[in-house]
Amino acid sequence: MSDPLFSICVYCGSRPGTEPAYASAAAAVGQWIASQGGQLVYGGGHGGLMGIVADAALAAGGRVVGVIPKSLVEREWAHHSCTELHIVDTMHERKRMMAQRAHAFLALPGGIGTLEELFEVWTWRQLGYHDKPIGILNTQGYYQGLLDFMQHSMRQGFLNQSQWELVHADSNPAALLRELVQAIGPTPAAPLDLI
Repeated sequence: MSDPLFSICVYCGSRPGTEPAYASAAAAVGQWIASQGGQLVYGGGHGGLMGIVADAALAAGGRVVGVIPKSLVEREWAHHSCTELHIVDTMHERKRMMAQRAHAFLALPGGIGTLEELFEVWTWRQLGYHDKPIGILNTQGYYQGLLDFMQHSMRQGFLNQSQWELVHADSNPAALLRELVQAIGPTPAAPLDLI
C-alpha cells in the first residue's frame, strides 16, 4: 500500500442516528477518501457512524488510522481491523494524535463528543495553532440549527466573519471533501504544535 496523498480526520457519532442518510453519507465519505488515495484518521471505534466510515474506507482499499483511549478498548469498542490502531491513555492524547495525523478535519453527524472535537479544532485554527481546513457535512440538515446559531453569534458580535469563514459546510460528501483536499494545497501542513 502506497503512502496516502492526504489524511482526513473524521469526527462522527458512535451511534448511527435515526436517519438512514447518516449511514449512507458516512459510507460515502470513507469510500471517497480511499478512492482518492487518502487516509482516514478517526476515533478508532467500531460502532455507529465511526464503524461505518472506517469499514467503507477499508473495503475500498484505503488506510485507516484509529486512535482510541484504553478505557474504551476495555469496553470492547475498538475497531481491530484498522490499518493502524493506536491505544492511548487519555482523550486529550487521542485528540492530539488525531489532529497531528490529519491534513484536514471533517465533522459528520454526531453527539457532544463530535461537537467538542469540531469546536476544539475550529478554536485552534482561529488562534493560529494550525492552518488545516475544517468541514461540516450537513447531511439531512443535521447541522443547520448549529450553522444558524453561529450566524446569530456573528450578528451578536461574538464571532467575526473571518472566524466563520474558517469552516466549510456542505450537504454533498464528495463536493465537501474535494473542497477540503483543494484547501490542503500541494504542500500539506506540518504536524500541529498544540497547547
